Amino acid sequence: MNRRRALFSLSAWLLVLLAFSTGLGAGWDFSAISTRTERLYGPATPAARQRIDEWATLLKNPPQGTIQQKLNAVNQFFNDRMAFRDDIVVWNQQDYWATPIEFLRKGAGDCEDYALAKYFTLRELGVPANQLRITYVKALQLNQAHMVVTWYATPDAIPLVLDNLKTTILPATQRTDLLPVYAFNGEGLWLPQSGGNKRVGDSKRLSRWQDLLTRMRAEGFEINE
Repeated sequence: MNRRRALFSLSAWLLVLLAFSTGLGAGWDFSAISTRTERLYGPATPAARQRIDEWATLLKNPPQGTIQQKLNAVNQFFNDRMAFRDDIVVWNQQDYWATPIEFLRKGAGDCEDYALAKYFTLRELGVPANQLRITYVKALQLNQAHMVVTWYATPDAIPLVLDNLKTTILPATQRTDLLPVYAFNGEGLWLPQSGGNKRVGDSKRLSRWQDLLTRMRAEGFEINE
């Protein structure tokens, strides 16, 4: 009996370790997050509360099946619900990186807000950081800077692009309208080069990224970036 209990305890502990290693943890506490964010930003509108509740439902009941289905669900969730607006319109600033909660409360944002919200949602759903990057590109047809999420099946694979300009997820080789500039996540910073990507440093160099993480933690999110 003691041996059986010991094996059960070991199995339970291994499951806990697995959950934390994949980014699932115990899940975000949306009750605490709601309390903190209302203290920080004031009461949310009914429409904002509905968007946040739908986001919480997605996180608690993730799509079952392939990673492609998970990518599609997250990409579609934000593309369908959120309106594209420039930062100067939403925040009265030229460049502001909104947290996912700020984005959902406003109901609108620019490309960075879409990309960041998708990235953190996928991370919370268990997609490892080494498969995800937030990628700055130049949108050639618009002749302006743009941000997307890229997913790598393996470190050297051609990534899939999650975007708000073209809602279908496509391999980067089919997005000839995008010119990569640099990419980052919680593990590092990369520059494109012939034959692949070159890691050039730590994302701690990105002050806007560090500021975003600080604000998310103040909102009550447990994140390991």
